[in-house]
Amino acid sequence: QVQLVESGGGLVQAGGSLRLSCAASGRTLSSYSMGWFRRAPGTLERKFVAAISWSGGSTNTADSVKGRFTISRDNAKNTVYLQMNSLKPEDTAVYYCAADRRLRTYDGGAYEAGYAYWGQGTQVTVSS
Repeated sequence: QVQLVESGGGLVQAGGSLRLSCAASGRTLSSYSMGWFRRAPGTLERKFVAAISWSGGSTNTADSVKGRFTISRDNAKNTVYLQMNSLKPEDTAVYYCAADRRLRTYDGGAYEAGYAYWGQGTQVTVSS
């Protein structure tokens, strides 16, 4: 089992930055591709934000955040990050990290069904 805990969320003004962290326990993350998803207020669907391959050599970012958000990982620290710059009110959401259900596999990571392990989420609120 992989346990994931997100941190780093909070309240920020539009144009500001936050860095989310996703720390893992139970297993090393170095064999898992990882992703970030978010759920906006009043919605049920979690939407893809960004993904990174297990090696860290490939990333994928949703068009809505491209050029503003960057996903990275530090396998030595068993942690994945989401650097969020130029935040907008529409980025307000609960952000979740997730680990792929397969080992050493990466397919772009844009679909929820590919992930088996999820964190509890961290709230990001961007004020205008």
